[in-house]
Amino acid sequence: MKPRALLFDAYGTLFDVHSVVPKAEFAELSKLWRQKQLEYTWLRSLMDRYVDFWDITHAALLSAAGQLQIRLTDTQRDALMQAYLAPAAFPDAKPALEALRGFAPLAILSNGSPRMLEAMIAHNAFESYFAAVISADRVKIYKPSPRVYALGPETLGIPASEILFVSSNVWDAAGAKAFGYRVCWCNRSSSPPDPPDFTPDLTVQSLEEIPALFC
Repeated sequence: MKPRALLFDAYGTLFDVHSVVPKAEFAELSKLWRQKQLEYTWLRSLMDRYVDFWDITHAALLSAAGQLQIRLTDTQRDALMQAYLAPAAFPDAKPALEALRGFAPLAILSNGSPRMLEAMIAHNAFESYFAAVISADRVKIYKPSPRVYALGPETLGIPASEILFVSSNVWDAAGAKAFGYRVCWCNRSSSPPDPPDFTPDLTVQSLEEIPALFC
């Protein structure tokens, strides 16, 4: 069935979070930074102690650097945080969005704060692709809370079962599936599903495969 809209995750799906870290200089920092960032969103959601995603990201950077015993100068820390406003899009993102233009409304549903999402989308010149950019900040909790996923149907005016939710983060795809979306998991690394009982409606290795499924 042709979806009436496509709803994309942002970080790790359209935009490469690891592009913000100079890999030669901080080889392990990027991976742990992202891990801590996700852990803090889940922890704060469970505790019902919401803070802005920018503050989550800053706290995760300090924690990751401390755990790896990397002494960041104030200048280095500030540069890394500013870089998080402008991560590079994955190479498959723009061709996929361009091919889907006019097929159905496209939107983003992300944990990112409105300011972070606006800056990231502008940096990659993606503004024209999206009918809506939806932030978890509206409900003051993070994915995979159903309250976040509910923002998609609420904003687009389309039932979740008629929206295709696209994510490269398997935990996010599983959360969206549990909520009631049709789900496309972009499994770039050919990883096994985790949890193992998660069954996406569609699995692709590249976002560029999506248009051919419907167009």
